[in-house]
This record gives sequence, structure tokens and C-alpha cells, in this order.
Amino acid sequence: MNATTKRPVDRWFASYSGDHQNDTNQLIHIFAVPAILWTVVALLWCIPVFGTWVKSGAWAAMAMFGAWLFYFKLSPQLGFGMLAIFVSMAWLTRWLEAALGLQNLFWLALAVFVIAWVAQFIGHKIEGKKPSFLTDLTYLLIGPAWVLSKLYRKLGWRY
Repeated sequence: MNATTKRPVDRWFASYSGDHQNDTNQLIHIFAVPAILWTVVALLWCIPVFGTWVKSGAWAAMAMFGAWLFYFKLSPQLGFGMLAIFVSMAWLTRWLEAALGLQNLFWLALAVFVIAWVAQFIGHKIEGKKPSFLTDLTYLLIGPAWVLSKLYRKLGWRY
């Protein structure tokens, strides 16, 4: 495929990869991006839904569904992978809620969020380039799919 016929997912990943050439920065992203994704799920999980029988998780479920639609449209193969990730994150979050309570889940997610973002910015300081999302907020969604695509390539899977 030449540059004019690349799929949108290929263009997004090529652009994102341009800001992530340094091996250390890439390694940081492999851990920090999924951690940040989980923290967003967990923090949304903690927002109560008043007046319904659903006390936690509804906002997270809606956000995951919306993000999943974006990923599936970008690439069905990545969409199914992200669906598995979202389901796993929802199970983990539900388990942590049961084990720790909602308030402690919130504080844990907030702490991981801060630590993971500090790591991200350290990675970009090492890289010498600003984070991609500062040019387009869509890159906040591209990051998790980019990390997943690295796994797909390692496994020899198409995305």
C-alpha cells in the first residue's frame, strides 16, 4: 500500500509511532498506557448512578462501549482485541471494588493514574518529543490500540 491508500489505522499508527521512536519511551508506554486506560475505567466506575439499581460501573461501561465502537470502526481485529481488554478491565475493576470497596478503588485508581502519567511524561522527556495527544486528543484513544498492535505484530496477527 502506498501512502495515499493506507488505511486510517495505518496513518494513525505511523503518526503516533513518529513520536515514540525511543526504546525506553516505548517500554514505558507498553506499561503506562494500559495502566492509564484501566484507571480511566476505574475512575468512571466510581461515579455513582443515582436513582437506579446500578450503583457503580455504568459510566465506565458506556465509555468502554463508545471507545470500542471507535476501535472496531478503525479495525475489526483491533476492535475485538480491545473488547477483550475492556471486559478484562471491567472484571478486574469489579473484583477490586468487591475486595477494597468503592472509595479505596477510587484512591487506588487515582494513584495509578498519577504514577502512570508521570512515567509517560518522563518517557517523552527522554524521547525529546511532546506527547501526541497535545496535537490531537484522538491520540488518547490511539495509544491503547498502538500498544495492542505491537502485541499483534509480535504474535504474527493482522490488525
